[in-house]
Amino acid sequence: MSDAAPTVANPLLVSTVVSLAAFMEVLDTTIANVALSHIAGSLGASSEESTWVITSYLVANGIVLPLSGWLSALMGRKRFFIFCILGFTLTSFICGISNSLGMLIVARLLQGLAGGGLQPMQQAIIKDSFPPEKLGMAFAITGITTVLAPILGPLLGGYITDSYSWRWIFFINVPVGLLAAFLVKLMVQDPPSAQKQNIGSVDYIGLGLVAIGLGALQIVLDKGQQEDWFDSSFIVFFAAIAAIGLILAVFWLLEQKNPIVKLRLFAIPSFGMPCIMIFFVGFALYSSATILPMLVQANFGYDATLSGLVLSPGGIVTLFMMPVAGRLVTVIQSKYLISFGMLVTALGMWAAGLVTPETDYYTFVLVRILQVIGLPFLFVPASTLAFSKISPENSNDASAIVSLMRNLGGSIGIALVTNQLIHSQQAEQANLVQHLTAADPGYSSTLAAYTQIFINMGVPASQAATDAMGKIYQELLHQASILAYRDAYNFVALVCVVLGIIALFMPGNPLKKKNAPAAAH
Repeated sequence: MSDAAPTVANPLLVSTVVSLAAFMEVLDTTIANVALSHIAGSLGASSEESTWVITSYLVANGIVLPLSGWLSALMGRKRFFIFCILGFTLTSFICGISNSLGMLIVARLLQGLAGGGLQPMQQAIIKDSFPPEKLGMAFAITGITTVLAPILGPLLGGYITDSYSWRWIFFINVPVGLLAAFLVKLMVQDPPSAQKQNIGSVDYIGLGLVAIGLGALQIVLDKGQQEDWFDSSFIVFFAAIAAIGLILAVFWLLEQKNPIVKLRLFAIPSFGMPCIMIFFVGFALYSSATILPMLVQANFGYDATLSGLVLSPGGIVTLFMMPVAGRLVTVIQSKYLISFGMLVTALGMWAAGLVTPETDYYTFVLVRILQVIGLPFLFVPASTLAFSKISPENSNDASAIVSLMRNLGGSIGIALVTNQLIHSQQAEQANLVQHLTAADPGYSSTLAAYTQIFINMGVPASQAATDAMGKIYQELLHQASILAYRDAYNFVALVCVVLGIIALFMPGNPLKKKNAPAAAH
């Protein structure tokens, strides 16, 4: 008999309640990004200093994610979940009233620590609320939070900041958090496996190694591009700390009888391989959602709100596709759905490379829809397969690892793709400059045409030629930038194609029998 939570409420209702809190937390991973310039101006800080508002949150969040299973066992899952909601709500309020950058950074650090347990606990509670044959639908619900919140974050953040104040991107969490805590207290019950356990002595060494390793890694990923990667002694130092801390953590945790992070779960094939796929779900989702607004703002003159509106229709389509994927996972092998999802996502990334300087808003929306419409066929089957052989006793630990893999995939994806973007921009610019010679007929005719235009505008002939060359160079930079985004998206597309092929070799999963009687409700 499954160790599921006592039936005190409809599983869909329980899922909605716990997803409300998790949605709030995932939203805050991206909602502040578009408000940094406003925050810097309001608190008298530089743009570079203000980025620590993002980094501090991600570092703290990344540290707590893998530890949330252990913390849940220490406190009991429901109590820990409510503690995280209330902690996140309180620290959100402190963020909103911060009167200095230092105060805001500390508040964001505490907010990340409090919110780190919300995603994995949401996933574990939903997983234990549904019978095994309905896990696909359960993870379709968690997928809505995972995929939709990062997409809506920049749009909502831009609108609130432009229309009201950046402080309200934090204040809106207060009523939502209080309502979520009340409803969780009312509706959620812990199964025996999720109640407070006697975990013995605290593994301070494992705790320290995980915190130091993941914290340093997150700093490297978030600050690497800004600090010019390994040309910076700052990045080299934290990269070394991250490598040493994580390597020692792996060896230490594998030797412990009751480790704070159960790495041995990776030895289960049906868990380990889906975790890799979930890593790349985060890779594709976060990297593509980061560079598309950059593309339309830098090259097409979109503001923050309009660039957010490019992303939001894709989020709505994903919302409707999640239940479809949840139903298909019961009748089609997860590995085939994952492969299909990877290839559709690759197609969407490749399509983004076809944009031209004349591409309009509606084309960008269609491209974004194509990029994300395959994500439900990645997240839902991968999550269902990952938990298919996980016992209730390991639900919290498995959820913590899955959430960590997804978030790490997002951080690494953003770092790699933005780095690829900058290097491609330099390479494409150098390639185009080679054609700016008198021997090139296209350049010569364009230069002559622009020169004549400036002369017709009354500019002296000598100055007209100079202005014409400046105009051509501006267009060259514009074209080099668009080509660089094409290269970056093609890089993500290639990764997805390779993974789509690898997915075909994943373990199979049991499917619903055609003649099986319908499950009782």
